[in-house]
Amino acid sequence: MTLLTARDIRELAADIGLRPTKQKGQNFVIDPNTVRSIVTAAGLDKPSNVVEIGPGLGSLTLGLLEAGHSVTAVEIDEVLAAKLPETVERFAGTEAAFSLVNADALRVTELPESQPEALVANLPYNVAVPVLLHFLETFSSLKSVLVMVQLEVAERLAAPPGSRTYGVPSVKAQWYGDVRLAGRIGKNVFWPAPNIDSGLVRIDVTRTDRDPADRRRLFGLVDAAFAQRRKTLRAALSGWAGSPQRSEALLTAAGIDPKTRGEALTVTDFERLAAVEEPSQ
Repeated sequence: MTLLTARDIRELAADIGLRPTKQKGQNFVIDPNTVRSIVTAAGLDKPSNVVEIGPGLGSLTLGLLEAGHSVTAVEIDEVLAAKLPETVERFAGTEAAFSLVNADALRVTELPESQPEALVANLPYNVAVPVLLHFLETFSSLKSVLVMVQLEVAERLAAPPGSRTYGVPSVKAQWYGDVRLAGRIGKNVFWPAPNIDSGLVRIDVTRTDRDPADRRRLFGLVDAAFAQRRKTLRAALSGWAGSPQRSEALLTAAGIDPKTRGEALTVTDFERLAAVEEPSQ
């Protein structure tokens, strides 16, 4: 098996008349060593069922197949989706454990093959966080995640409480498990080169209790807490709780200072607050 080079990428793009667009977040990895580094960073120590979102021309797809994984690729672009099976057959052979879903990743609720154990993807930058959270919510079989996103987004997802970048994406991602930065990727390994560097984010999923009602309540609380970052939680949560007085009472009952701001709370703090009692509507 061989991985795609810069020349291969450009030839494949020319074959289908592709001109990458920022609107679709299309930046293709053209360096095989970078692809192998991404696969290694995923930390999959045995062949796994992997779902890949936005495979594009197939650089990472081939890297995952080379490492012995089964890959289900989700691609929204019909032209790219039509080309990918041919590319996989050409570079990985007819026996490659590969399947394709031509669909919007944000609308995918089931996959044709067995349930995915890992998500490994170079996510389109314009929808990275919504897609990541959707798959974590939808596929409880996921145990490991390694995604490449804009460096700023990567830092936000992995940010600890109290930091400037800690916010809604941080709390929601960290609710599922341990989130950390797993590497930094420069601009020059992409075609076309983006304006900023990229970051690898790894999530080791530890949460098995994912009651939908509890998640919705918790995530609604998190959204409210960060909607007005400069306000204290007493003020920021007044709409969620029904009034400033009620939000203060709920915060006090949870052992949280009402004058605290959302960025100071850990995931555990938010869970404790969400569990105090149902706020009035």
